[in-house]
Amino acid sequence: MKFLVIGDSCIDIFRYGKVDRLAPEAPVPIITPEKETSNPGMGGNVVRNIEALGHNVDFITNVDEIKKIRYVCSKYNHLLLRVDENDSCQPITQKVLDRVKWNDYDAVIISDYCKGFLDENDIKYITTKHPLTFLDSKKLLGTWAHGISFIKINHHEYERNIEILSKDKFLTDKTIITRGHLGCQYQNKIYPTKEVSVKDVSGAGDTFLSGLVVEFTRSKNIESAINFAQECTTIVVQKIGVSTI
Repeated sequence: MKFLVIGDSCIDIFRYGKVDRLAPEAPVPIITPEKETSNPGMGGNVVRNIEALGHNVDFITNVDEIKKIRYVCSKYNHLLLRVDENDSCQPITQKVLDRVKWNDYDAVIISDYCKGFLDENDIKYITTKHPLTFLDSKKLLGTWAHGISFIKINHHEYERNIEILSKDKFLTDKTIITRGHLGCQYQNKIYPTKEVSVKDVSGAGDTFLSGLVVEFTRSKNIESAINFAQECTTIVVQKIGVSTI
């Protein structure tokens, strides 16, 4: 199978270090850097996970470099600080969208972190070009998302969208709400997940989306896809940093 991911991307940087005292100037920890890791994040992490599942994927994303830098206590894997550099990007152009050979793909994934790459009209246009589209967006939902096949949001995003979803059954019926260790919800049904020792939830939503898309495209069964997506997420949250399946 072959997929297309469209959306914002960044570089996820983790700077791990030793922490054993507080600064004398203020009650903040002093970190002595020990190692640094970096990998593609946001939409780039969706791409990495789909590739890890053994499938081909093309990626349309911003050229502006966005960085998410996390400072972590290496002993306890405790996040001390996150610094977002250049937290916005130039928008996609219609010329780029017009060049896409939509029929080459089994499904299209829209990974919208709301950094400026996609607006509502762009997303609405994409849904007119392919019959199977998946959306993960930080935007408030609206009628512009009616053409999406499935929408993935987390619990915090759901709370922001409660009023909208309560008035729009069409959106509600295609929305999957992830709830961390409580599993996820789809069409009033709760899908529980296995309890594991969680080391890092960074990028877990990207992994869920990747597993959901791959399994649904294969099976055309949304319950099977949700269960598979949760199995994938269970794997990555037991790893340190933004990890793939």
